Amino acid sequence: MKEVFDLSRFDSYKEDNRREVKKAEGGLPNSLWDTYSSFANCYGGVIILGVKEDREGKWHTTGLKNASKLKKDFWDTLNNRKKVSINLLKDDDVETFLMEDTGDVIMVIWVPAAKREQKPVFINDDLFGGTFRRNWEGDYHCTRLQVKTMLRDQAEETMDMEVLEEAEIEDLNIDSVHGYRNSHKSFKPGHPFERLDDNEYLRVIGAAGVSKEDKRLHPTAAGMLMFGNEYDIVRYFPEYFLDYRENPDTVIRWTDRIQSSSGEWSGNLFDFYFRVYNRIIKDIKVPFKMKGGFRIDDTPVHRALREALANCIINTDFYGKYGVIILKESDKLILENPGYIRLGKEQMRLGGRSDPRNKSLMKMFNMIDIGEHAGSGVPNIFNVWEEEGWEEPIIEESFEPDRTSLTLKFIEKQAIKTSDKKQAIKTSDKKQAIKTGKNMEKIRLYLQKHETARTSDIAQFLELSTARTRALLSEMEDVEAVGTNRTRVYRLRR
Repeated sequence: MKEVFDLSRFDSYKEDNRREVKKAEGGLPNSLWDTYSSFANCYGGVIILGVKEDREGKWHTTGLKNASKLKKDFWDTLNNRKKVSINLLKDDDVETFLMEDTGDVIMVIWVPAAKREQKPVFINDDLFGGTFRRNWEGDYHCTRLQVKTMLRDQAEETMDMEVLEEAEIEDLNIDSVHGYRNSHKSFKPGHPFERLDDNEYLRVIGAAGVSKEDKRLHPTAAGMLMFGNEYDIVRYFPEYFLDYRENPDTVIRWTDRIQSSSGEWSGNLFDFYFRVYNRIIKDIKVPFKMKGGFRIDDTPVHRALREALANCIINTDFYGKYGVIILKESDKLILENPGYIRLGKEQMRLGGRSDPRNKSLMKMFNMIDIGEHAGSGVPNIFNVWEEEGWEEPIIEESFEPDRTSLTLKFIEKQAIKTSDKKQAIKTSDKKQAIKTGKNMEKIRLYLQKHETARTSDIAQFLELSTARTRALLSEMEDVEAVGTNRTRVYRLRR
């Protein structure tokens, strides 16, 4: 979190989706709590009091009249559950700083991202009216749908584990169930589950469960999504929609399309997965390899595409709007699903942790050798694209409504000749070194004339930011600092 704000880089910052400044001239501004909720419900961020932003986006300190009182008021309000639903901060998440160039005091509040089970973070004791999110323009009220999604995501048991008591096992598409069983048998021949009848098999894989009310076996939400018919699925998930579009030529709207609502096939996740997978791999080149007398028609790219498609489905919020959309173009594949990233975009990219939105669906895909358990799937996709020399995949997250997309480009990265790269670095470094040397010489001349000077005086003379000037002064062995933060001046060493 601390990398979001560094005091030495103050002059380079602007407000964005992780930084917000407020003057706080008359005490704690009411909008501070909107921003607290926004940052907590997204990626975290920093709120800086005693600063304003001008029309050009530059920050200027206005200072705080009584920083200690303001700090106490902040903590008192933060711990008031009628005002803020949860205090996410530790003592060292709130700091005051004295700006040596202006003498102004500012207060910096680091707000961490809330954990899944802590969301939604809301204010004014108003769950639906006091929950905010952050975008580049500022703080915005979450919709009821977004709040309900966060509430669902609090639970350890994911929504796909729910037993649908109004549904019957007979509602499931038996051809899809048998297709899945055949896939499982091919992957794990001789598995103990092979001996089970269909009903018991569905129960042990998480596709069915016993109702607490009537003690009978019913499909779970995962079972209905995986093996149901579209016209039954939408009874439980009204926004359910799967859409694959193939458009290699931008002149034509699409050359191939698969829709769950077409009525030409089951419309469930199992059949959609294999229909789409067989289309997205048809242009992948397969090197000739043999093992045990049989040709291997699988590559790291195939495995990465399986992971990407399964990951898209497993992390879909099936109550979210606009459904799953897979778009194949001549040079890229875009996979988009409803729902924000539960672990956050950065953690998704790093891997090592797994927190799927639909645990039962993940289990079912894993049982037929599709998808990863340990959160290594997305990093593996990036590694494969790197090995192929293709442009890095792009993960995007948007809100209103919540959606996540992964773009996989089959385009070679623009290579830079090593000699050109070295020459560019060499030239750039040389120019920077010359410029730095000239500025240091100007500082020496200035201090010879004035004997002592504040950072702001030297910065004005050099026409540089105070942060850059401070960095130059710290590198000069023949210059020393004298005094405390408030009274600090620089002079040539004697």
